[in-house]
Amino acid sequence: MKFISLATKFLHFFPSEISHYLALKSLKILDLFGILHLIVGRIAFKNSNFETLGKIEHLENRLGFAAGLDKNGEYIDCLAALGIGFIEVGTVTPKAQSGNKKPRLFRDINKKSILNRLGFNNKGVDRLVANIKARKSHIPIGISIGKNFDTPNEYAYKDYRTCMEKVYEFSSYIAINISSPNTQDLRKLSAAEYLDSLLRELKNVQSELSLNFGYRPIFLKISPDENKDNLENICKSILKNEIDGIICTNTTIEHKEKYGDGGLSGKPLREKSTNAIINVKKFLGEDVAIIASGGVMSVADYNEKIACGADLVQIYTGFIFEGPKLIHDILNRDAH
Repeated sequence: MKFISLATKFLHFFPSEISHYLALKSLKILDLFGILHLIVGRIAFKNSNFETLGKIEHLENRLGFAAGLDKNGEYIDCLAALGIGFIEVGTVTPKAQSGNKKPRLFRDINKKSILNRLGFNNKGVDRLVANIKARKSHIPIGISIGKNFDTPNEYAYKDYRTCMEKVYEFSSYIAINISSPNTQDLRKLSAAEYLDSLLRELKNVQSELSLNFGYRPIFLKISPDENKDNLENICKSILKNEIDGIICTNTTIEHKEKYGDGGLSGKPLREKSTNAIINVKKFLGEDVAIIASGGVMSVADYNEKIACGADLVQIYTGFIFEGPKLIHDILNRDAH
């Protein structure tokens, strides 16, 4: 445990995007040589008596990794070895794209936050599918899908449909990402003129594909920056189109960070994300599952999300700062 904690702190001396790459590559190497299993065997706890929640089958615990940590499904096996209950990969788009110009990822150790303006950098949906098919782990996989940066919003549904048709068979759930702040005008898809038709289209795809591959839940990932009126309208559309769940939330653009524009995650996001859960719960009741994502940096943060109505909880920035110890602490706490 001390070795992993020290390694996590050491990586903070590297530029953020390089640190992210090195951390994942290191985990993958440790996993390939069988070392990670030996380390994690003394760290992670799995609750085998966990009752499945969130309409996602075969979960061993409530804790998962949020989208963005493994954009292309290249690190599924080593991340699964950490004891997590599920992994959300992506966000993936129909065509590969490099994302926004670097530098585009900034870490603030004092604030325990990360500012990113990555812009859906990924290797494309076909590469993601190939990586998922090659995995050895059987951990449940959520797949976050989006649109290419140069696809106009009026044709965005085509990109989402293309991705959904390709990943559906290999997913445990589908996450519809309309809330990243780093693709121009993407958040406008939450407006009624786009959202109803998009969700209706994807619900039809779900119905078609479920005949051959079984039922895969659809989750909509929302922004933490929506006001109550907009949030209520989004929830009405979710209920109208019988969407299975909602992910609260993506990153926030309501900040004054020295690094400029982008989505802010980590400790400063916790309260906004939790408030979104509370409001969503009021609008949706008990029939729609909630995945909490945003500002989970400790066991207390995790407990707060569950207490406010989340069925499942995701981590990302907290894992970047705390490493596997955060998983260990949460899962051991979850057993009591």
